[in-house]
Amino acid sequence: QVQLVESGGGLVQAGGSLKLSCAASGRTFSSYGMGWFRQAPGKEREFVSSINWSGSYTVYADSVKGRFTISRNNAKSTVYLQMNSLKPEDTAVYYCVSYPSGYYGGRPDYWGQGTQVTVSS
Repeated sequence: QVQLVESGGGLVQAGGSLKLSCAASGRTFSSYGMGWFRQAPGKEREFVSSINWSGSYTVYADSVKGRFTISRNNAKSTVYLQMNSLKPEDTAVYYCVSYPSGYYGGRPDYWGQGTQVTVSS
């Protein structure tokens, strides 16, 4: 059973930074693409970023490009999302996801429980 456990969320002022972590277990972490989605109150869940199995390829939503950085440590089975220059519109529950292959696209097959990020103005 694959488990994804997020941490690092919290309350931060606009312009601040947070780093989310997602610890994975249950399958060979280094074989699978990983990513992050988010869902703001009253809005649909949206893609944020993803990374391939080796970390050599990444992709970002336009809304976070240049501010967020995704990375992974395969030795620690952990994926990260460094979020800088945070804006109130980044407020959401952030979900870690795993993809069914080493590729970083398509439909995720596993989701974490989410971690709340709140950015105050």
